Amino acid sequence: MIKGYIFDYGGTLDTGGQHWGKVIWHAYERQQVPVSEEKFREAYVHAERTLGKNPIIKPDFTFRRTLEEKIRIELEFLGLPEYQQAVVDDLYAITCDETARSREVLLQLKQCYPMVLVSNFYGNIATVLGEFSLDDIFDTIIESAVVGVRKPDPRIFTLGVEALGLNPDEVIVVGDSMDKDIIPAGKAGCHTIWFKGEGWTNDPVDESAADKVITALNQIIDLKF
Repeated sequence: MIKGYIFDYGGTLDTGGQHWGKVIWHAYERQQVPVSEEKFREAYVHAERTLGKNPIIKPDFTFRRTLEEKIRIELEFLGLPEYQQAVVDDLYAITCDETARSREVLLQLKQCYPMVLVSNFYGNIATVLGEFSLDDIFDTIIESAVVGVRKPDPRIFTLGVEALGLNPDEVIVVGDSMDKDIIPAGKAGCHTIWFKGEGWTNDPVDESAADKVITALNQIIDLKF
């Protein structure tokens, strides 16, 4: 009997299941940024490492402000800072649309289940949720930068289960990353739904680790466990 849900945020509720690296790359393509995908990947990894090591993102930063910092670091690395505004505007519009769609699904689930958010984020997830009107949906937010545990450590999902006050086998974890969400959530004893979208690589993924696979968030509503 399923009694509660744990959701990932980035790549699950804000991109329609796509890896953020790919989402950003497609914005580069649309805005005709003159760079190869190989060079972009170097810039993306550089920016992620920079943001991970340095306290650049503050707790009161909106997602738009976070995005501005991320894209700024990438484009400065590439020597193309003049494209920042166009890329950020492109990405922010897409994110607003995706989070609005996610909100509709979450509101349906909230009628029947308590929900917790478990996310590797920069310490500003509460601000971001408020920005996209998702702050009234989750009973608890467990953010890696706050609790000191990061995915793929299964303990971060155990914290989510404990916040729900349930047993692991009464909880479903929904996430876009097989390695960071589905496999560790399974190790924590939870049921899992893999939100399958465009990944960072084209390497084949063993889907058998997930109990269910979806390609659109609203498919959750009709799933049976």
